[in-house]
Amino acid sequence: MFNYNEQLALDILRSNAEKVNAELEKIYPEKNGIASVLYEAERYSLLAGGKRIRAALLLESCKMLGGQDCAALPFACAIEMVHTYSLIHDDLPCMDNDDLRRGKPTNHKVYGEAIATLAGDGLLTDAFSVCAMNPHVTGDCAAAAVAILSGAAGSYGMIKGQVIDLYGETHDLSEAELIELHMGKTGAMICASAQLGCLAAGFAPNHEMTEKLTSFAQKIGLVFQIIDDILDVTSTNEELGKNIGSDSESNKTTFLSFFTVEQAYEYAKRLTQDAIDSLDNIEGAEGLINLAQFLCDRKK
Repeated sequence: MFNYNEQLALDILRSNAEKVNAELEKIYPEKNGIASVLYEAERYSLLAGGKRIRAALLLESCKMLGGQDCAALPFACAIEMVHTYSLIHDDLPCMDNDDLRRGKPTNHKVYGEAIATLAGDGLLTDAFSVCAMNPHVTGDCAAAAVAILSGAAGSYGMIKGQVIDLYGETHDLSEAELIELHMGKTGAMICASAQLGCLAAGFAPNHEMTEKLTSFAQKIGLVFQIIDDILDVTSTNEELGKNIGSDSESNKTTFLSFFTVEQAYEYAKRLTQDAIDSLDNIEGAEGLINLAQFLCDRKK
């Protein structure tokens, strides 16, 4: 029987974030020279805080399967680099035109649109190098990691979701189209996190356990977005660290286009329980299960 421990979930997030942040500091040290503004802009967004949920999912998946942090950490850094690039680009005036992210001015508000675009480009490209050069896994494993990450981040994953998101600013989306949007824009990278954690632990992409954790990640990824949509209308700028109400201002279809707040919460709870049930009999799954419940219960 699962007993949710919020403090355990918070401790897992904090501990894994500290590990990843320390590695990211090594990858992006402070530098001088003409191009120093690029590295400053990359560090500004990459090290701006955040829960590192994707990295935690990756590291906890690897841990559950008996893998080592040293093998998983480069992949976790790469995931966070791609995620940060997507936030920088998503905030640009040509996309969502946001001026607040994680409680701070967005990258382009500080460094201008050109440098913000290049900072995102740099983070995305560097992420594949970090995966490929992971010194703690075999060459075949590193190559598989690059394939997983590029598939999740590319035209059939996150970018596809972003294009549907833009389309949704001028068109009404069906519930199925909305789910397709979020399975790409948010869910693809969350699934990749679980898959890379399995890979770091020595489990192939087609292994039964990898498929089980991918299914788990798909469910909690959708929960993450449902809760995001709820918080966009029930929270404050200060609590979330970003502008609320932006979806309705852009006339975007959200889960609240189809459900009341209460119904959306119930949907998220059912998905979370399904995800938890799928791991309930797996030894060492307590960390992942607590993270799943945390994502459903989060207030920011």
